[in-house]
Amino acid sequence: MNEAHWHLAVNHLPIIIPIAGLIVLICSLIFKSDAVRKTAYILFIVAAISAAMSMSTGEGAEEMVEDMPGVGHAIIHEHEEAAEGFAVLMYVLGVVSIVGIWAESKKAVWSKWITYLVLVLSFVAIYMARITGTTGGEVRHTEIRAGFTPQAEADEHEERE
Repeated sequence: MNEAHWHLAVNHLPIIIPIAGLIVLICSLIFKSDAVRKTAYILFIVAAISAAMSMSTGEGAEEMVEDMPGVGHAIIHEHEEAAEGFAVLMYVLGVVSIVGIWAESKKAVWSKWITYLVLVLSFVAIYMARITGTTGGEVRHTEIRAGFTPQAEADEHEERE
């Protein structure tokens, strides 16, 4: 497998796992379960690790597609910028989740505030995941780009031939 293939294989994980983590975290609040809350924290830690994996394969993927027809440097740059911000947020969410597990194990009085911080961070992360995923999809899927019309795509294809 090449770098682009690896990137495609792992880049959906940091988008999907935080959604699952948020659902599990909300369930932990509803059912007041420490075990379920720790499970949510673990999901966020796994999501942070998967964000690091996605970032580590992104540069190689960029090198493979940047000169392809219909792929512009501006589109890749926009995705790269979104991904960098999203990755930093995921790393913060992962670290705060580690603190949350530690605080739960020590029965710290302030551990519930970690839960609420993780809740807020996860909502922001999911929003940033949407932006990152959309800009990544736009690299190769012209049909989701703003202003896309099938006729304009056909005209561009004819000009290349």
